[in-house]
Amino acid sequence: MTVWEVVAVWAAGVAAGAINAVVGSGSLITFPTLVAVGIDPIVANVSNNVGLVPGSFTGAYGYRAELRGQRARLARLGVASAIGAAAGGVLLLYLDPDVFKVVVPVLIGLACVLVVLQPKLNGWLAARREHAHPHGGMALWLGVLGAGMYGGYFGAAQGVLLIGLLGAFLDEGLQRVNAAKNVLSLIVNGTAAVLFTLIAEVDWWAVLAVALGAMLGGFLGAKVGRRIPAPVLRGVIVVVGVVAIVKLVYG
Repeated sequence: MTVWEVVAVWAAGVAAGAINAVVGSGSLITFPTLVAVGIDPIVANVSNNVGLVPGSFTGAYGYRAELRGQRARLARLGVASAIGAAAGGVLLLYLDPDVFKVVVPVLIGLACVLVVLQPKLNGWLAARREHAHPHGGMALWLGVLGAGMYGGYFGAAQGVLLIGLLGAFLDEGLQRVNAAKNVLSLIVNGTAAVLFTLIAEVDWWAVLAVALGAMLGGFLGAKVGRRIPAPVLRGVIVVVGVVAIVKLVYG
């Protein structure tokens, strides 16, 4: 890559890191940028995933206050994220990419609906709290497993999927749900990154540029995202989800 291409990728990394910390879908910025500078799509997808890991870490760290009391829950759900991410990474390397083209927009659309309905769903669950699992039960575990598979395969809008799932099954405020989403996204990206580093072709210059940008963006995004009122954040999530669907279907 030329110097200007590296700068463009770095800038995309900053934007992606910030968006991932607040909502998710940062890959919709970095992945097309990497392809635009001439990197093979599969290599770009792999390199993008590896490069976004540091940004996932800074985003999760920025939400550390909202993570208090969620250790047991995230340990349980983190296992599902890791298993799903490993499976999704293998699918990326060995499965026809066209397989997910129909399914992915539907999943993102469903996640947006869950985000919009979260207050009503939380009320419904609260009325049945004595029967609800504090960590979401097996249904949420399986949902997080599926989101991890998607995240390991491509990753764009996995944050929207996770927020929709966590918000629907957990009796928590949106900011604490978003904090949990950041940790699970970190686990997904980190697991897939280890797999890709071992068995896939990686463009390490692209990784470095994305990583440096995403670290800064994740830190800034967390500072801003924690101050956004829940209704506004919910609206942002839905808008990003719709943009993701349009981008994946018509992009």
